[in-house]
Amino acid sequence: MSTPLETISPDATVMEATQQMRGKDINALVVQTTPRAIISSTDVLDAVADGRNVSELEVADVMTTDVETATPDLYMEEVAAMMTTYGIKHLPVVDDDYVGMVSSTDVTTHHS
Repeated sequence: MSTPLETISPDATVMEATQQMRGKDINALVVQTTPRAIISSTDVLDAVADGRNVSELEVADVMTTDVETATPDLYMEEVAAMMTTYGIKHLPVVDDDYVGMVSSTDVTTHHS
């Protein structure tokens, strides 16, 4: 699990989100909203492929909402199964509030 958790505001631009992801060498940020949401590199790639202007587009316009979450007590095998079942690469870890993020890279590293 990656900690500390990297977050971004829903009214930040997608360009700001990508700059933050690149600066931290990560592929997803938790968006501070209810319901729970993230913006991932895939969300950004989809926006660019659709010809949208990421320097003006807001995170809220492309973020993934109602994301699946995991609890800190799950085994890595359970997390991997969830990621496979839901076809996702990032899984926020929540214990009342966000505590971290598990990525497919974390799962791969754990199993190697």
